Amino acid sequence: MVRSKNNDAYMSATRGLCMRSMMELDQSCSNLREYGSEQSLLSKPDGSSTFVQGDTSILAGVYGPAEVKVSKEIYDRATVEVLIQPKMGLPGVRERAREQCVRETCEAALLLTLHPRSSVTVILQLIHDDGSLLSCCLNAACMALMDAGLPMSHLFCSVTCAISKEGQIITDPTALQEKESRALLTFAIDSVECNVLMSSTTGSFSVQELQQCIAISQKASEQIFQFYRDSVKRRYSKIK
Repeated sequence: MVRSKNNDAYMSATRGLCMRSMMELDQSCSNLREYGSEQSLLSKPDGSSTFVQGDTSILAGVYGPAEVKVSKEIYDRATVEVLIQPKMGLPGVRERAREQCVRETCEAALLLTLHPRSSVTVILQLIHDDGSLLSCCLNAACMALMDAGLPMSHLFCSVTCAISKEGQIITDPTALQEKESRALLTFAIDSVECNVLMSSTTGSFSVQELQQCIAISQKASEQIFQFYRDSVKRRYSKIK
């Protein structure tokens, strides 16, 4: 799993997005599987949520701000830790790579300087994996952070795109579609300007395909951010 945030191809593709009209995108490409979420399921964490995308499901819990070990203490901001627990067995290399992606995205969104010398821990438990697992982890983490009431500069969501051997772009692919694809790209998008906060890619693809995947992910993120707003509105609306 390679994060391509800073490579030349990524920067070239990002610059090219401003010249590409969103109207050129195939609307069917930005279709997502059915998704849903529920918050405050757990009593011990400061915030918790489940997030379901198709048959992929993640349970997230957030603890903090809390006391941090001296060895991990940072004097001017909070320390973010992310743990991903597989369905069975111990975490492996893939889980560690996903943890880094989630941690970097959370660090970009949270206002960590408000809580120096403390820790924020995000624990993600895999319930079922049917594709787009990293995206589901990121979306579950954001919903749990919202439930915990931690200060954030913006929300974030994630969209995964798979490129088939024929060159077709599939949004929010299943595990089978991922297995049959020649490239898999996951993006974390912010809610303010729809900038790419993090990217994780595997396989081979052209700069043009990267441009298309970024644009499609940005378009699809609008649906998820609207879902966030609707969820919060339903939860906190006053009954008249």
